[in-house]
Amino acid sequence: MADSKEQRLLEVLEKMQGQISALETEGLKQDLQQLRDEIKGISTGLGAPAGASKAGDAAYRGKIEQLSSEVRDDNPYSRLMALKSMGIVKNYENIRKYSIIIVGMGGIGSVAGEMLTRCGIGKLLLFDYDTVEIANMNRLFFRPEQAGMSKTDAAAQTLQAINPDVEFESYCHNITTTENFDNFLDRIQHGGLGGGPVDLVLSCVDNFAARMAINSACNELQTVWMESGVSEDAMSGHIQWLVPGRLACFRCLPPLVTTSGFDEKKLKRENVCAASLPTTMGVVAGGLGQKALK
Repeated sequence: MADSKEQRLLEVLEKMQGQISALETEGLKQDLQQLRDEIKGISTGLGAPAGASKAGDAAYRGKIEQLSSEVRDDNPYSRLMALKSMGIVKNYENIRKYSIIIVGMGGIGSVAGEMLTRCGIGKLLLFDYDTVEIANMNRLFFRPEQAGMSKTDAAAQTLQAINPDVEFESYCHNITTTENFDNFLDRIQHGGLGGGPVDLVLSCVDNFAARMAINSACNELQTVWMESGVSEDAMSGHIQWLVPGRLACFRCLPPLVTTSGFDEKKLKRENVCAASLPTTMGVVAGGLGQKALK
């Protein structure tokens, strides 16, 4: 049915293209080609709107009301619930009660989000102001057909398809602006399951200003958070656990390069972007996800 509809639309487009070609209007030709590409993408899901699952994702499975340790080919939680059966975790099913904010859906945040989604976390709230680019394809997670989408919508699309049991909120926001910072505060306070506060904030950003914004918000609301990052040359990374009121805050223990008031923008070399290795980012993301589960 879909194939015949697609064929009819393509036939109409062929006729329109012949008429438009005579007008020699370049803008119309480009619009027509874009429409043609979107129609051809119907069968493969490439024309799906932001935040929507690709064709076939809905048929993957329905929501699972209760986690089970029963060993079956169609039980995505059997190997996770084995942790409980082995006595490693007392109540693994409680993971569905927790909500986590991830700020920065780049090479670390997107992978950490996928790990938590596959583990069955209750809810993820995703923050990032950037869009997916082909230049991001050296990293894990994002796909070429998602280029142009906001990173948060692309991530929510992929993660929802992986585990439909998890709830997602997507915010294409720069949290360092006043308006977006207020919304960030609100989601920390009320973005958890049932409208309560979230349980943890993960910082996966690549700039000092955003880290300071997260530090301010979490200090104000007494929210535990973890800071993470990868070095400019992609050879090392770090994870920092911050507990307001118990451990030194990020302002008190910032990276050494910032303590002298050095402008981090000067770290970037002319015509040279920061290096990015999926291996290093994957290791940091794995460590971050593991600590979040603990």
